[in-house]
Amino acid sequence: MISKQQLVSFLCIALFVFTGIAATRLPQNKVRNLKVLPNDISDLALDSFMHSYSKALGVACDFCHSKDKNSTNELNFELDDNPMKEAARKMMRLTIQLNKDYFYFDSTRRPEYLNVVSCITCHRGDPMPADLK
Repeated sequence: MISKQQLVSFLCIALFVFTGIAATRLPQNKVRNLKVLPNDISDLALDSFMHSYSKALGVACDFCHSKDKNSTNELNFELDDNPMKEAARKMMRLTIQLNKDYFYFDSTRRPEYLNVVSCITCHRGDPMPADLK
């Protein structure tokens, strides 16, 4: 026979399980305009990359990303009309290739995620380093 305490414990556990299941969000099928980084990159990893680029160049997001034409302050990350975005993609391809050619020793890791050579290696907080112009 089940005691009252066991029944209450079981119901509490069941409540937590069902609440957890109900609270989980299904992955959203976001449309991303990724042409260099992998399409299956997590939101957290993508944000981390973007913040590291901003810091390395000493710029804000709007240096590469354009404002949404329907909003005054919102950025539209899918737009490609800012020429700096394509320049950034070229630099991303360059650093990925350098890391792949010279520092790719762990085949379990994607070469896109290597960061031995990164933006800060040359830029050091300057979007247009004088010694690279």
